[in-house]
Amino acid sequence: MKLSEILANNRPTAKSVRTRFRAYKLGTAGSLCSYFAGGHFTLIEAMDSSVSRSSLQEELRICGKSHIDTLHITSWDNDHCETNALEWILKTLQPERIETPGYVHDTQCARDCLDLIGKYRTARANSGKAAKVVSVTPDYISSLEPSVVLGYRNIFYHPKTIYEKSNNNSSVKFFRTGSFNVLSTGDIEHHDIGAYLRRCNKLRREIDVLLLPHHGGPVDLMTAKFLEELKPSLAVCTSNTANQHDHPDQSIRDLLSDQRIPLMTTKRGDVIIESTGSHISKYRATDLLSDGKSSQEDLCFTARKFDLLSKNGDTIRDRLDHQNTGPRRR
Repeated sequence: MKLSEILANNRPTAKSVRTRFRAYKLGTAGSLCSYFAGGHFTLIEAMDSSVSRSSLQEELRICGKSHIDTLHITSWDNDHCETNALEWILKTLQPERIETPGYVHDTQCARDCLDLIGKYRTARANSGKAAKVVSVTPDYISSLEPSVVLGYRNIFYHPKTIYEKSNNNSSVKFFRTGSFNVLSTGDIEHHDIGAYLRRCNKLRREIDVLLLPHHGGPVDLMTAKFLEELKPSLAVCTSNTANQHDHPDQSIRDLLSDQRIPLMTTKRGDVIIESTGSHISKYRATDLLSDGKSSQEDLCFTARKFDLLSKNGDTIRDRLDHQNTGPRRR
């Protein structure tokens, strides 16, 4: 179907959706984030620590939630999915949906985590409160409906295929149900994945926040061309203060600086991003200090999706694809 027909039949409009994103300081190696929009709370990664737990519980209270709706795990590495953390999340936060990495990782941690998820699904089914578990494989992504331009549905971009190196099999998901959009990249490294992502028109036009792949490490896909094509308004790095690799790497810092893309990290405290009041076009990002209250930086942005949707129909047709094709949605 041509885009002109889509617009004529179902013109996309900007929506006022309360939206919050939070990247949590763990105080240890690893990554933990959340994305809340339209009443739906997604926890990104199965990690937990004495530092992050109170912040996560606070975030749930702020969002008016007693449990999480979706647990999205990008990688089986134990800095993305740790056994004790997963056990606490399943017991306490009780997700209704779990999205697991779609590759085989032959480690004891991965096997234990899969076992915990299997037991959780069985227990929920026996209690009459079924939990859906989805393995994000290439076949699963291929089975999804094509994504729609300027929509409010999330998009899975990867894994499109399975690589020999497990990092490159991390799930890549574009969270776009809210007023601003966030790209979660897991541990992807390969240049070819970056080349694919930078050709995705919805990413190029709609991305607001980029979660740096591999905790800000110097990966092959992070190039000047990658950032020039996507043009994220803000980059976020989930990295511990004392991490052994000193991420984000200086080369990544330099790339972001050259492209004038601001960077916030979880080294000192949480990073909180939220839509501001009734102004659906605006969102505010705060880089907190270790006290969890004061900030080292506050920045305000205009959501790119809103900018496009505020144009008239002819302008949108000029700027968007002529075909409704592309990556898959959920």
